[in-house]
Amino acid sequence: MRFIDHVAACNDHDASRFVPFTIGGVTVGRIRPLFAELLKPWPAVFSVTDHFVALNCRETGLIERSAQVAGVLEQLIALGELSPFHGERYAAAPQGGASPLLLIDRAMAPLFGIRAYGQHVNGYVRSPDGLKMWVSRRAHDRQHYPGRLDNLAAGGLPYGISLNENLAKECWEEAGIPGHLARQAVPVGAVSYHMDTEKGFKHDTLYCYDLELPEDFIPECMDGEVQSFYLWPIEEVRDVVKNSSEFKLNCNLVIIDFLIRHGYIGPDDETYLALLTALHPAPPPLEPPSG
Repeated sequence: MRFIDHVAACNDHDASRFVPFTIGGVTVGRIRPLFAELLKPWPAVFSVTDHFVALNCRETGLIERSAQVAGVLEQLIALGELSPFHGERYAAAPQGGASPLLLIDRAMAPLFGIRAYGQHVNGYVRSPDGLKMWVSRRAHDRQHYPGRLDNLAAGGLPYGISLNENLAKECWEEAGIPGHLARQAVPVGAVSYHMDTEKGFKHDTLYCYDLELPEDFIPECMDGEVQSFYLWPIEEVRDVVKNSSEFKLNCNLVIIDFLIRHGYIGPDDETYLALLTALHPAPPPLEPPSG
């Protein structure tokens, strides 16, 4: 395998398989036609055509509008058409916009193709033997990527919590990193990807952090998501990423970004320039409704 293969796997998207999802004439996501069909019985909430799905409810407030949509989704869950809610909400916003137009449960975000955000922490140690990185192995009972390798701490960014608060929460829950250490995490940029999934469209941006940890720190999972941790030489991490699919798919991108910034992937790699571009792709155009 090549590093670029992991990036390509996270950017496997065919816009022709989707129709735009709009709110007040603004496109905020994209929906598979099969899911659009499930929304047709609620014309007071969704306007569904062959060319687009528009939010049609008359509620003007964010909370009220979101409650109406959640009500439809709860009925589809009760009918067995959708999986249950996750319990956290993501914001649907215009491309590049900060003001949310709708709040949607995290489990439903790919169905509507809205842009989602997460935070991933590269935990590393400078030892006499060289640079090492902490990696975790996900518990085998996880719904997504059970038993696969993961970053030391990572999680989605729900609506209504700040970046700093969410980072501290994820660091503690997933690796037992106390607040005074979590606050030392350095924001180093972000990676993005656009991927079709069985559920819909994942349009994700991951904020990346580097956290240098003391040699005597031993991570401990607090929420059951991780079954074990490993402190590997960075060269071993690099080789596992390059030569296998052991890591959860999007974690490869976060680690590749780390390897580039720290000089462990350099211009001598044949895909170096392609990686620099592919880790930060322009958002795919969200076509306005037609027809």
